[in-house]
Amino acid sequence: MKKNVGSTDKIIRMVLAIAIGYFAYSTTFEINWIQYVLYVIAAIMLVTPITGYCPLYTLFGINTCEIKE
Repeated sequence: MKKNVGSTDKIIRMVLAIAIGYFAYSTTFEINWIQYVLYVIAAIMLVTPITGYCPLYTLFGINTCEIKE
């Protein structure tokens, strides 16, 4: 897997993942599955900056990584 997530993109994804995770944790929904969906979205958004690879970027041909491998 080639890295295709740049440093600015990583920071934005981390901040959004933490915000979505906190929102899911702190808010009480009447429908419990909404929290689980938000947790999954936050987890996916947290894994992509850690690995530096985003499968959707590969599908669309986007590369925000400054270093070419």
